[in-house]
Amino acid sequence: MSLSLLEGNEAVAWGAMTSGCRFFAGYPITPATTIFNTLLRIMPPAGGICLQGEDEIASMGYCLGASMAGLKSMTATSGPGISLYSEQISFAIGSEIPLVIVNVQRLGPSTGSATRGADGDINFMRWGNSGGLPVIVLAPVDIKDCFVLTMHAFNLAEEFRCPVFLASNKEIAMTKESIDLDAVEKPRIIDRIQSKEENFLPFAVKEGSMIPEFLPIGGKTLVRQTSSTHGADGYITTDPGIISRFQNRLKNKLESAIDSFSFHASFIEENAETLIITYGVTGRAAKVVIDEQKKAGKPLSLLILKTLWPVPENLIRDKAKNAKNVFVFEMNMGQYVCEIERILPDKKVKFFGRMDGRLITPRQIMEAISNE
Repeated sequence: MSLSLLEGNEAVAWGAMTSGCRFFAGYPITPATTIFNTLLRIMPPAGGICLQGEDEIASMGYCLGASMAGLKSMTATSGPGISLYSEQISFAIGSEIPLVIVNVQRLGPSTGSATRGADGDINFMRWGNSGGLPVIVLAPVDIKDCFVLTMHAFNLAEEFRCPVFLASNKEIAMTKESIDLDAVEKPRIIDRIQSKEENFLPFAVKEGSMIPEFLPIGGKTLVRQTSSTHGADGYITTDPGIISRFQNRLKNKLESAIDSFSFHASFIEENAETLIITYGVTGRAAKVVIDEQKKAGKPLSLLILKTLWPVPENLIRDKAKNAKNVFVFEMNMGQYVCEIERILPDKKVKFFGRMDGRLITPRQIMEAISNE
């Protein structure tokens, strides 16, 4: 593919195909529908399956089944749909089913404004599962991120056997930009480890690993799956010791590895006392501000987070070590700022949020900083 004019959703679809995704199920919803539309055009000719479920719950269930059968699977939705996914998200976490979930956020709550963007689901993606166990959430800034972070999302889902969210929003998803996908540096494709054990236990982990190996359901070897708390053999258990080890493994397999996938963009000035932290499309406005201030001889530092969950604590502490003031900008009423305050208790943390269907502008960022 040569230079193309694509919207973010189309780049997500191509990122999925490049990663080896061959199953997609979803239900049309603005502003995520063009992911479905694009895959409906390009996936079947490549031997994949792209279908519309009767609703979001069914679509998510189809994806889980396809993943358990061995296919790399993806679904995409927006605010109302992500709410309906909640039970199935919990199933994917507890049964360690690899899956990519694209959440093209729009202004909420509930049906909200279908054609207005926001980042209002940031905490929901992390905490919207029964049990509160961690998930991975990646946040693109532009069309290149939509492509590359989708590939990373599939790699992480396969490597850690878990659901991975791509936290896009309307402004990123439906903005067209030029990109040469052939020229983009792509991550190495990772596939889940297939077991070669004769006595296969579906949730057993080898010494030194926290990730069980995989065999598809429906093959020659019996594979048990259950949404209930289970042991290494896949049978339901009420043994407190087994349950405790299981829960801690699900938690630690992601949180202990966060430094290996703390994706970000940073622009750190040694003498800058102020650090801006943001994510998503707001990162573009923040970059305009720091470029202008650097030209004016008033340098600021900027950290654009592209991994939101688990929280990349070591990265944030490192980038903020020389800053006295930290400004957090979000297209919501204050969700991720709570994590920044927790991680940086010795810093003066200020928040600016906007949740009215409009973007945070460079002027608003500059005014917020200047007024302090």
